Amino acid sequence: MIASSIPAFEHEHSTLLFSAEQLVQFGAQWTAKEISQQPKMWRQVSDEHRNKAGVSTWLSTILAKPQLRIILTGAGTSAYIGDALAAHLQQHLPLVTQRVEAISSTDLVSHPTLYLSPKIPTLLISYGRSGNSPESMAAVALVEQLVDDCYHLAITCNGQGQLAQYCTDKPHCYLYKLPDETHDVSFAMTSSFTCMYLATLLIFSPNTEALDQICVMAETILSSHLAEIRAQAELPCQRIVFLGGGPLKAIAQEAALKYLELTAGQIVSAFESPLGFRHGPKSLVDFNTQVLVMVSSGAYSRQYDVDLIKELKRDNKALSILTLSESQLLNTNVLEEVWLGLPFILWCQVLAIYKAIQLGVSPDNPCPTGQVNRVVQGVNLYPLNQG
Repeated sequence: MIASSIPAFEHEHSTLLFSAEQLVQFGAQWTAKEISQQPKMWRQVSDEHRNKAGVSTWLSTILAKPQLRIILTGAGTSAYIGDALAAHLQQHLPLVTQRVEAISSTDLVSHPTLYLSPKIPTLLISYGRSGNSPESMAAVALVEQLVDDCYHLAITCNGQGQLAQYCTDKPHCYLYKLPDETHDVSFAMTSSFTCMYLATLLIFSPNTEALDQICVMAETILSSHLAEIRAQAELPCQRIVFLGGGPLKAIAQEAALKYLELTAGQIVSAFESPLGFRHGPKSLVDFNTQVLVMVSSGAYSRQYDVDLIKELKRDNKALSILTLSESQLLNTNVLEEVWLGLPFILWCQVLAIYKAIQLGVSPDNPCPTGQVNRVVQGVNLYPLNQG
């Protein structure tokens, strides 16, 4: 499909610079709403967390186990939460003998004996927008089957989902239910992703100042940078690469998936770390390729990002080289990357919805023929027979 310019609409009652009527016409009303509501929802999740003292009490006994293993799991976008947070959470465990790992539920279900250890006490933290994906419950069941001393923390947006129902009223389980508004109606996960991500930070490493700053950054994006992002989306790219180091690599992965989903696969998207990009993936850069680099806030790590940006500019092959940094939005470089990931992914979500609209793809339902679904379908689950 030939891309066209995105029609402009700027008004105090617009969403992402579009009127309500335009969003209905584009099939984008839910995606636009759920992207735009994120700063408000982050504050609401934080407010509600103050009334969830039970999770700390429930965790206290589990976190006292010296050999505890925590597995962060989910499928697709939900899996990337764990990928982004695992190393950070590892630094906040009370005992050096404990460990945190991110293992997708798709890997746990297909190769359970490779990942699960019967004699090691294990806390499975499951992420689920709906909690109804086939792998969500299968992963829980396999942990129950294979691990002698297991616990489940379900972080979900849907209190009526199978995952939530399973984790209700069981002493070894805890249900952490997010506000109903985070249960995204749209095809793609946006506010559900960031709110489950934020809930994990609030549970294990709360930082009120960082939360305030990321909300300001997100609001700045939505109030002052939409025209800039829309202009980026209007560039005639045929492929796009998202780059980020440390926790931002998983954010880059989620950005690439969001772009791929919302554009119905019309634009090829990829991700890597800035250092890893030179080791082969950089071959895909041509004059039809956009590159977006998420710049680290730490001075040491940022050197590697800056070096690659300079190199890409010297190569003079990319269609455009975009950078996304804390200093662009807050004029500081003080936040840890795990917190920066939240406003950074919002920026990338906006970029993706603008591109989808430009291509004539409905962001709310980019795959109307059903090859890909909002809740995954077509997964056959098989019993694990232990000999």
